[in-house]
Amino acid sequence: MTDQRFRVAVVVAQQTLPSEETLKNLFREISLEVVLQALLAVLITYGLLIAIRSFTTAVSENVPRRFRLIIKQSVPFLRGIVLIGMGGYLFNLLLNVTGPNLVALTGTLAVALGFAFKDYVSSIIAGVVTLFEGPFRMGDRVQIGDHYGEVVNYGFRTLRLQTPDDNTVAIPHSIAWTDAISNANSGQLEAQVVTQFYFAHEANIELAVELLYQAAYSSRYTQLKLPVVVIISETPWATQLQLKAYPMDARDEFVYKTDLILRIKKACAHHQLPYPQVPDLSQEAAGNASGAPTIHFTH
Repeated sequence: MTDQRFRVAVVVAQQTLPSEETLKNLFREISLEVVLQALLAVLITYGLLIAIRSFTTAVSENVPRRFRLIIKQSVPFLRGIVLIGMGGYLFNLLLNVTGPNLVALTGTLAVALGFAFKDYVSSIIAGVVTLFEGPFRMGDRVQIGDHYGEVVNYGFRTLRLQTPDDNTVAIPHSIAWTDAISNANSGQLEAQVVTQFYFAHEANIELAVELLYQAAYSSRYTQLKLPVVVIISETPWATQLQLKAYPMDARDEFVYKTDLILRIKKACAHHQLPYPQVPDLSQEAAGNASGAPTIHFTH
């Protein structure tokens, strides 16, 4: 938040502050007992949030695989119910809720929060809207901006992605709301894996296609209920083959891809299928030094 925005927020908040009499009527008498009750409510809520996450994680990892995502997708709703319950309890505990008091409170908070905590509030609102729109759910594998991974937590202000490198990335809901989201599995266990291979133009492409199909259908990770497809395209320097298949569990995406590559390379070596020749890096370097074209392919 910039200094100018903060100063504007302070000025507006000062102009909209309720009168002293309104404040007296707004809050209940704050005693030590009330404070202790509020603290106890916060601690219980915090414990429930941790318990929900731990319990659902433990259960989802120990049930049949087809139920895992269903259990994980219930986490945001359960956490939302707990937070709403805590907010309502504290609201009733600390405030004297009447019609005029409620109008004075919401007006002041709306103006103050709108300026001073715009980004924070927008992330919370975006999180609530995203929860019901459902562009992704817990357990989905999504690409948001430069980050790709599995949605492992859906918090009040952020969602967390676990990347293939086992890093956890926290992304504010406001960013997920405005950026494009690419969802690989959309609530399903399977997510398509695309494996690309390049062969020299003189290679027997029909044989190469057959080897790719054999690799997919013989892998123990392949979901055989879903289609396996090989797409061929031509480039000036090679023939490109794309193997599109589904693992039984989206979590096995990279293990599956590795298994396919190993099988295909072993089969190609056995049948001596030629790969395209790589660019001549020495000529490329010389081209950079002399200003000549930088990429040279040999056929």
